[in-house]
Amino acid sequence: MNTAERRGEILKILHNADAPVAARELAGKFGVSRQVIVQDLAVIRASTQGILSTTKGYVIQQDSSCTREFKVRHSQDKAAEELNLIVDCGGHVKNISISHRVYGRVSAEMDIRSRQDVSEFVQALQNSHSTVLSNATSGYHYHLVEAASEERLDLIEEQLKKAGFLAPLQPWEQSTGKGNIKL
Repeated sequence: MNTAERRGEILKILHNADAPVAARELAGKFGVSRQVIVQDLAVIRASTQGILSTTKGYVIQQDSSCTREFKVRHSQDKAAEELNLIVDCGGHVKNISISHRVYGRVSAEMDIRSRQDVSEFVQALQNSHSTVLSNATSGYHYHLVEAASEERLDLIEEQLKKAGFLAPLQPWEQSTGKGNIKL
């Protein structure tokens, strides 16, 4: 297989993947080094929009999805419960952000799509002896969540509310479009 054929196959794999595809996985499949795959993907990304590099591998952004930001509040010990609720309802937690009175809006990518991702996140948090970002704001935070439809996002919002995680929006958040909004 030549370079052009391999790059074409990589693109097909990414289009058909339901989860991020790691460069080392592709390297094993094609019998080349990880570096060769990284170089291939650099070339592919230059000519193909929507290919993202995440900590878990490469993904192609899906245009048919919907996103909504939810304002939530809970203690650190409820983080896994909240994230599992979202992924169990078909959501993909793209990020977390807080609105800090001194630092302003602070965000971090999450890319949590499954219970396994939740478990790995919680384990990493425990191993690092760190705390969740929302500890800086008394547990208040926002998640940008992606799902296949508005109905899924409505379900997630309903379940967050039922579980007591959904936080009320302040008047200033409503006027600026932050929190529990459809993007």
